[in-house]
Amino acid sequence: MAGFCRECEAILPEKGGDGRCPHCRSPRLLVHAELHELAIGHIDCDAFYAAVEKRDRPDLRDKPLIIGGGHRGVVSTACYIARLSGVRSAMPMFQARKLCPEAVVLPPDMEKYRQAGRQIRQLMGELTPLVEPISIDEAFLDLTGTESLHRMSPARSLNRLARRIESEIGVTVSVGLSHNKFLAKLASDLDKPRGFSIIGRTETLSFLAPRPVGQIWGIGRVSREALARDGIVTMAQVQEMPLDYLVERFGQMGTHIWHLSRGLDARRVEPDSAAKSISAETTFDRDIADLSSLAAELWPLCEKVAERLKAATLAGGVVHIKLKTAGFRLITRQSRLSAPTQLAETIYRAGHALLEKEAKGDWFRLIGIGIDALQDPRDADPIDLGDPDSQRRRKVEEAMDSVRAKLGHDAIIKGRSLKPNR
Repeated sequence: MAGFCRECEAILPEKGGDGRCPHCRSPRLLVHAELHELAIGHIDCDAFYAAVEKRDRPDLRDKPLIIGGGHRGVVSTACYIARLSGVRSAMPMFQARKLCPEAVVLPPDMEKYRQAGRQIRQLMGELTPLVEPISIDEAFLDLTGTESLHRMSPARSLNRLARRIESEIGVTVSVGLSHNKFLAKLASDLDKPRGFSIIGRTETLSFLAPRPVGQIWGIGRVSREALARDGIVTMAQVQEMPLDYLVERFGQMGTHIWHLSRGLDARRVEPDSAAKSISAETTFDRDIADLSSLAAELWPLCEKVAERLKAATLAGGVVHIKLKTAGFRLITRQSRLSAPTQLAETIYRAGHALLEKEAKGDWFRLIGIGIDALQDPRDADPIDLGDPDSQRRRKVEEAMDSVRAKLGHDAIIKGRSLKPNR
């Protein structure tokens, strides 16, 4: 069975051995029958935000660290020491502090994380042009046909990349390797942190069979509960069912789970896959109920979304808002625009109309707004004969953008930016 040492990269003998590298004595060995036959990888940074902070603050290395908002916010990332106490991403900060009161808490420094993410992406690009970023800290890579270029198999190339990221960027990653994206992503989660896991073709069905259907990509809580009502909780159960039955019972979702429960995923690694949406949100210092105060929080988020649209040379056609109640119930609503837009004012008007329908006295702790149906901006914000004031609003925003480009964002604001006292 083929194998190599993840530390010194020595090729291992096909038989024998005591579980350690015969050259450097490391136990970090990678052995698999299909080791050099697979080419789809998924790389996921380990507790990325916390890892970057610990890299820059060696005094935090052995301490539990939580990255997130203040007492009212949520956990963005928790280091593995903090996770031993039960802290996890998206957990309310007050709960995380109760579970791990000794943790150091730092606010996120997104620009620093983006810079590290760009450096990692550059190293990925040296391996293959087929890199599909999923987020700031993870990506798919297709290394098909790169053996002759790098004089090594994709598995060895990915291992060397992981070592370079650790030594040059100062953070660790976990690697998944398989024959498609779904399985590569599953594999990268199997042995965190600093893991390297492989799911081969011959073991695909047996590997997936005992796993919960909730691990299928795209299956959320609602879909999981619908399947559970039919007694379907594992992929083995799906594997035993005819496709026709699942389609009749669950429609498109039935087709989806039938294929992925068998490890069938035809999606390609798409290096130019565009962003599907652009959004911004904020958690309040204290809960808000009245519409005017919620609207005041909404406006700067609309400006952020518009700035990102313009920077990416995109326009959007569907506006959606997100609200979280004081009891942590999540509400989402959306509205399709008559024409795509890049303007903060247009986004705000659509978002405000959605907000009015929900702000009926409930207390909220978070608000967010985003835009999707992204497209080329050439047809954005056309002249609207039914709204003669639309061109004036567009010119005002263009003038504000021009001033801010020269003097900074705070050089000019709308009166709407002045929040009412609460």
